[in-house]
Amino acid sequence: MTTTDPERDNLLSTLADRRAFLVGSAEGLTDEQARATPTVSTLSIGGLVKHVTATERQWAAFIREGAPDTDVDYDIDWSAIDWSDPASVPGWVLERQDQFLLRDDQTLAELLDDYRACARETEELVAGLADLDVTHELAPAPWNEPGASMSARQVLAHLIGETAQHAGHADIVRETIDGRKAMG
Repeated sequence: MTTTDPERDNLLSTLADRRAFLVGSAEGLTDEQARATPTVSTLSIGGLVKHVTATERQWAAFIREGAPDTDVDYDIDWSAIDWSDPASVPGWVLERQDQFLLRDDQTLAELLDDYRACARETEELVAGLADLDVTHELAPAPWNEPGASMSARQVLAHLIGETAQHAGHADIVRETIDGRKAMG
């Protein structure tokens, strides 16, 4: 997408390039391969696509509306959780874990279509902003300084970094699956 703002175009173009690296790692895989976790981590290509899509949508919502109201309790005794009993795991943790899984009721093709739709939504949102200085306060969380805020510009820079990082993860997973390198 091209706008009349060179900075906006540069940010959107860079994000699109990083998305292409992630999608490239997924191309030609079966659903079974997209679920595979062939490295010592639990990351799969399908899970990475799903996570990056969810993360981009959350940040787009932040640009539009600011931080959501949340009653998430981050003060958790992680050692007290019985991971074999989902009832003992906080709901927000289960939701976060699900972001990294290509479940049996999902296909890689569906996730990639959704990722492409998400990209179009983000590009339309950013193209329609009056400027990139739209700023909102971040939600309270242990990793956010109290009262900290982010502009749309900063969110886009963050999304570029997040997408690039996970595209690199996907590239390693793909290379482990069949030797193909999406990034070089």
